[in-house]
Amino acid sequence: MEKIPARERLLKAAAELFYAEGVGATGIDTITARAGVAKMSLYNNFSSKAELVDAYLKTRVSEWQAVLAGRLEGAKTPLERVLAVFDSYVDYTNLAGEKGFRGCGLLNAAAELPVGDPGRATVAFQKDEVERLFRLYLGEIRPDDDALVEETAQHLSFLLEGAMARAGLDGHDTSLKTARKIALSMLEQFPDAAAP
Repeated sequence: MEKIPARERLLKAAAELFYAEGVGATGIDTITARAGVAKMSLYNNFSSKAELVDAYLKTRVSEWQAVLAGRLEGAKTPLERVLAVFDSYVDYTNLAGEKGFRGCGLLNAAAELPVGDPGRATVAFQKDEVERLFRLYLGEIRPDDDALVEETAQHLSFLLEGAMARAGLDGHDTSLKTARKIALSMLEQFPDAAAP
């Protein structure tokens, strides 16, 4: 049987606990106990709890990027790629831990971190990436109207993040599926966008 490195076990334990219990409520002793490693193993792999939190957030971003990449593989048109971003959020809700879906793990963690914390920059990167992707795909549909593309990308981003927040309260993906339908109706203002 292959032995899982301590760093991976610590990240997995931290991910489960930070998402289920919160960053502030989860102590180092709880993480090392869940990971089945000595406390020294944590400090051999991470200089501090803050570094572990940042690694957790970067891992969540990577996981979402992988889910999105899977969705984009089947998207043939720019409109389908816009909707794939929404679908990736729906898919991600189904990867919730043992205590169920509690919303965006990135935003949940960011809410607990002080301004200036590196983890907040990681969260902002993912949210900016979503809006950048919307701009990119909408620009493929309407390369002649930068203002409309910019405004719609921002609206879609706010719609998606608001739906994610509501889905976290509800504990399921219905709000995200509704947001996808709203996004599709919003895109009717793009006459070059063919419905999937």
